[in-house]
Amino acid sequence: MRSIIAVSALAAFAVAAPAPSPQVDGIDFDGVAAFESAVATLPQGPPATGTATASIPTYTSTLADTAAAASATSDPVVTNPSDKRSISKRDTACGAYKAGAAPPTTPDTDTAFQSNSNYSTIAQGAPTPQGYSEAFSNLGGAVQSPSYLGYYILNSYDTIKCQEYCDAANGCNAFNVYIERDPSVDPADACPNPPSTANYKCSLFGAPVCDDMATNVGQYREQFHVVITGSNGYVKTAPPPAQTNFTGPTELGGAIQAPLNSQGQDTYLGMRLFSVYDPSQCAAVCQSTTAYDKKHLVSSSGTYAPCNFFNTYILSKNNVVKGMYCSMYSQHWDKSYSTNVGQWDSAGNHYTVSSSYSYDLTVPDSGTINSAASSSSSAPASQTS
Repeated sequence: MRSIIAVSALAAFAVAAPAPSPQVDGIDFDGVAAFESAVATLPQGPPATGTATASIPTYTSTLADTAAAASATSDPVVTNPSDKRSISKRDTACGAYKAGAAPPTTPDTDTAFQSNSNYSTIAQGAPTPQGYSEAFSNLGGAVQSPSYLGYYILNSYDTIKCQEYCDAANGCNAFNVYIERDPSVDPADACPNPPSTANYKCSLFGAPVCDDMATNVGQYREQFHVVITGSNGYVKTAPPPAQTNFTGPTELGGAIQAPLNSQGQDTYLGMRLFSVYDPSQCAAVCQSTTAYDKKHLVSSSGTYAPCNFFNTYILSKNNVVKGMYCSMYSQHWDKSYSTNVGQWDSAGNHYTVSSSYSYDLTVPDSGTINSAASSSSSAPASQTS
């Protein structure tokens, strides 16, 4: 039975797979569907600008790892970014907002804003920060994703400053800089369509972004039309970090597609899908799964199924990132088995795999209750946040 675990703000979100079947089927479409349902109501990106000038990211690996480890017990083989930004008082009707730093548009209309060539020039001339690749440029929408972490208002179209915010935020793997047409006062009956102001916004995400995710094209506030232009996306290019108690990461060509092993056994243990790309969550749930199996699922011959190996990758559906997929196994599988680069489901959706890496438990657990080696997986992995 699937379960959802809620933890404090923006830790991560994960959904467990149902009881695993031999991994001949590859990607667990039921698990993905459960994840999509669970994150559907969560914040996907920044709100239209009001009095707040930022929503500071609060994700931490430590908190996420704790929740991931606990899920192995509460729902044996996710962390939840339920966005608990502090609730502030409603903006005062027709109360003034801080003026944005972007140059104004004349005439002051939504269509003129969207076609302002000055904004396109600014976006197309922005530098790509070191350690990042440009995912898209000069689009008319902002990114929406369940991996949303928080946002900042910038004083200029400063991709380097946004990169610094991303690098300083735990779990940040991508960011989106764009120009937004916002009301200069809080729209209300007495001021339904006030003059505009233009803001430079920097939003942070825990998983890669792409052009197909730039789906926030604005909204109406009373009669005022909030619209977006000059939207650029950037993704970190560095491999994921090493994890305590594990050897890796090892870069793979796709997702592991494991056959039965030489004894005819299925080594696949199950999966988790997380909203934030942070392999420490996979390490935590892997070791906690072993601890749970060792305590509760020992066979009459004194054996259990340890998690000795996991594969983590970015799963996308129709070119839109869904999250970080973690597959767990009782034994090592080398790169030659990383053959699953994508699948189609019965509804015609195309699932693709990217940024696939594997980690091996440094001291493998034998899966035998009386073996000294089994003590190696008694505690979940941790990583300094």
